[in-house]
This record gives sequence, structure tokens and C-alpha cells, in this order.
Amino acid sequence: MKKIIALVVALVLTLSLTAAFADSITIAVPNDPTNEGRALNILQANGVLKLKDGAGITATKEDIEEYLTAEIEFYEVAADVVAHVVGDVDYAIINGNYALDFGIDPKSALLTEEAINNPYINVISVKEGNEGTDLAKALAAAATSQKVLDYINEKYSGVVVIAVENVTDGYDSSVDYDALKGQTIVVAATPVPHEEILKDVVAPILAEKGITLEVKEVTDYVTPNQFVEAGDVFANYFAHQPYQDSFNAENGTHLVTIAGVHVEPMGLYAGKQTDLTALGVAK
Repeated sequence: MKKIIALVVALVLTLSLTAAFADSITIAVPNDPTNEGRALNILQANGVLKLKDGAGITATKEDIEEYLTAEIEFYEVAADVVAHVVGDVDYAIINGNYALDFGIDPKSALLTEEAINNPYINVISVKEGNEGTDLAKALAAAATSQKVLDYINEKYSGVVVIAVENVTDGYDSSVDYDALKGQTIVVAATPVPHEEILKDVVAPILAEKGITLEVKEVTDYVTPNQFVEAGDVFANYFAHQPYQDSFNAENGTHLVTIAGVHVEPMGLYAGKQTDLTALGVAK
């Protein structure tokens, strides 16, 4: 079903761009506030456009003050769909996890945001009230362990960047692990790299204490938070902190972060254009 929807979106995109945007550079961007703002800030950082003062990380195309190098028409689609339409636009700005999941090498990005001091740290979230429980502490300790750091560095070779502040040995000394034996933690996660990290590293750490980690795979940016809010899962691991903050504000949800794990730098990728010449950027 997901592939069918992506094909339909791509067909509609092709027809609409052909009709309306023939004389402009076309760029596909995520349509949620924080990720669209993130994409626009990449373009501003590279001298392509100027945003209005105070636009910040939730900027939209209405916050563009002027184009500096080329006229651009933005095609706004869900973050998980952008990679599917990359061949129908001149460029696409894609979240790192969706590039990986779609088989695009993040190192092929023509422009990439800085990883150092990047505010878009992917976090593990639970519903407010659960953050102080032993289950939450056990999950957070396992996810911020040295084993997770080693795994990320080895498997993703710099494409996924560590953002853990306090590295653990996998366990929290304040947790009564004996009382948790036989319990199951259910976490909703997107496939790459979140689900891989959970299944390959976090699950074995918890298993040593008799705790089962069950991962519920998701492929969108809405249901994981709905699952946590409804109590269908204990936690989720798929989004960065600004997105979670925005989701809470817009939906009245009560998501609380228990661990910040990594950053996936967003990048601008070639579509119909193979380099940055059409965009007027020298690299």
C-alpha cells in the first residue's frame, strides 16, 4: 500500500510540476513544520534564500523573504514520501533516516546540515508520568550505552552521528532489575536506524536482565506518538526533539523525552539536476 501511495503521489507531482513549475527550480521538502523549517534553513545556510527575521526552526515557505540564487517552487509532501519523488523534482531535501531506508547513500547529498551542535537529536519518548519508572530508566540506560555508540559508529560510518551526553554501561544502578524480570517493553520505531539499533543492541542488553524488548515498526511521523499517547506502546523512537515539541503543542499530547541518542543530518539530494549549478551554489 505504501508503495502504491508513493507512486500515485509521484504521478500527481509529475503532472503538476510540468504544468505549473516549468520555469522554476523544483525542490521537494517535508511538509511538517519542524522538518520543512529545517530544510529551508539548509538552503539559507548555503546562500540560496533568505528567511524573515525570527522565522526559526519552524519556518515555512511563507517565511521566505527573498530568493538569492534562483527562483524555487517547493513541493511539500510527508517526510516519509520525499525520497519517493526525488526523480520527479530538481532536488529533494530528505531526512537522513528516510534516505537510508530508501537506499539512498546520505554521503551522496549535495548539501548537508552541520552535525555538530545540531538541535535535531533523535529521542526516545514516553507518555508523561512514565518517565520516572524503572522501565523507562532501563530503556534509556540501554539506549545510551557504549555498545550503542560503538554500533552506530561502526554500522553507519558517520552518516548517523552520536548525540549521547552521558554514556552508560547499559544499565542504571538505581533500577531494581530483579523486579523487572519477565516484563516486556514495547517501542514503536521507524526501520532505519531506529529499529536496527533497538533490535541489534538495546534488546540484548535488556535481555540480560530478563526484560523483553518488542519493536513495533512504523513508517510515518504521526502514529508513533498516537500509540504512546493512547498507551498502545510504552515508548517510541523515530523523531527529533523539535518535532516532538511541535507535536505536543499542536495536538495536546504529553510526550516526554527519556533519552537523546543520535542525529541524522538532513541533506539536499540530486533529482533531475545532478549538481548544484541550477541552484546557483558553488561547492
